[in-house]
Amino acid sequence: MQYQSLGNTELKVSKISLGTWQLGGGWGSRFDPRVAQKILHAALDEGINFFDTADVYDGQLSEKEVGKIVKANRDERFIATKIGRRIDPHTPENYTPDTLEKHVDEALFNTGLDELDLVQLHCPPTTVYDNEAVFERLNQIQQKGKVRYFGVSVEKVSEAMQAAQYPVVSTVQIIFNMFRHKPLDECFPLLEKKKIGVLARVPLASGLLTGKFKPNSEFRKDDHRNFNRDGAYFDKGETFSGVPYERGLKAVAELQKIFEDRPINLYALRWILMFSAVSTVIPGASKPEQVQANAAALQVPALNSEQMQAVRDIYDHYFRAEVHQQW
Repeated sequence: MQYQSLGNTELKVSKISLGTWQLGGGWGSRFDPRVAQKILHAALDEGINFFDTADVYDGQLSEKEVGKIVKANRDERFIATKIGRRIDPHTPENYTPDTLEKHVDEALFNTGLDELDLVQLHCPPTTVYDNEAVFERLNQIQQKGKVRYFGVSVEKVSEAMQAAQYPVVSTVQIIFNMFRHKPLDECFPLLEKKKIGVLARVPLASGLLTGKFKPNSEFRKDDHRNFNRDGAYFDKGETFSGVPYERGLKAVAELQKIFEDRPINLYALRWILMFSAVSTVIPGASKPEQVQANAAALQVPALNSEQMQAVRDIYDHYFRAEVHQQW
């Protein structure tokens, strides 16, 4: 494993970390703490020391399982959680400072920790980024010693750039992968200039970039890759990175022609790490073998200029016109 600083924080995190949306059950299936612990221990075996969770993942059970792992070796393992998505209705006016501090306190209870390493606002409505009172409360919570650092998880590049104006924001979590290039335009240069850490999420486009899916692949009824392709329940950018499924398959086939020597998921993760603004990549896993497969991306040599241009060309051909302006 390789490690680097998370922006200007004191956290030195694994370049390949673990996202825990589908921890211990996979999307749509029942949570199993035994599976969760196997996945988490597989991550530790690979040298992963940074775990991204959220209070809405499996009804706060993901937070609890990650908390156990981090608490067992507090000096060398870090937890990042997210708050805000449990606000119902999920509207800007309900993003009150008191509610957010309550959710921080609940995250502390769930994880069993005295202090959280990183807490991120979990894709709040866009106008929340204009609410200075929200970010002032985050600063106050930090001063109380409940949270070491605060960040944001965003849907749109514009939201990341808005959040960057607040000194309390140390990190930005954003969708960035071979099918989503917009952060490269203005966002990453700004975040890098401000030394704000970047967590690259949905790095494999909900599994599309594993190369394992086919036109007739079926997903569970309660799997978001089945019911949210058009954004019926939440932002469609969360599902297959917002790209049409069939077009995504065609693009993957093109990528596989370029990267024939190894599974495409390894190159997809290695491509993300080619960009200096990125502090860590947080692919998820629903079984230990997937953790091991993702960690192997660090063994892939740096992509050469021809390969980087080929990825850009595929993005331009299949996705830029539709995807670039949406997020």
